[in-house]
Amino acid sequence: MGDFFSVDNTALTVFGYPLSYVELLGTVFYLWSVWLITKRRILTWPVGIVSVLLYMTLFYQIRLYSDALEQVYYLLASVYGWWRWVHSPSIKGTILSVSFSSLKWILTCLIISVLLGLAMGLFMSRAHTLFPKIFPEEASYPFLDALTTIMSFTAMWLMARQRIESWLYWIAVDIVGIGLYYVKAVKFISLLYVILLFLAIKGLISWIKTTKTYGSAAIS
Repeated sequence: MGDFFSVDNTALTVFGYPLSYVELLGTVFYLWSVWLITKRRILTWPVGIVSVLLYMTLFYQIRLYSDALEQVYYLLASVYGWWRWVHSPSIKGTILSVSFSSLKWILTCLIISVLLGLAMGLFMSRAHTLFPKIFPEEASYPFLDALTTIMSFTAMWLMARQRIESWLYWIAVDIVGIGLYYVKAVKFISLLYVILLFLAIKGLISWIKTTKTYGSAAIS
């Protein structure tokens, strides 16, 4: 079973890219979890956790340790989101009602996300000079990469709190990701982000329609 989750165990080849079972399954579960969350289904969280664990395994094997550690955040956020949705007073069966945050809270989150992204980008732009043994080469697009990372963290947290504006963060992240990964010649991931962009737009529209159906107030 250990060999099954090895990055060297190829499931199929896509555009000349050998796709391992662990990456394929991680992607399938990830897309499934995103589709479920557009439907406001609680099942999105356990499915997402499986995806996170698979990606964590993948990144660790290819020695992308920062990305592997990033999955720890997603794992904790997924557990928190699952717990919060299960215990939410706004749950209707297995579907959750959602709402926008107040304008003040939306602006506060946006400003904090941008500032943290710029700070992280500044650090990553100099990481190769500060820690040459860990980062032997200069980072590619450090500010864009850092900003989308922080925005992804913010989106995940807002989604766990049932906030509709979380989709706006995901849409921004997906748009940047499409271009960034295409330029970096990681075309399979770029294609994945195209799919995620359509799902994010679908999720935003679906969640907004929910507020018209059930009604909701802006909350902080």
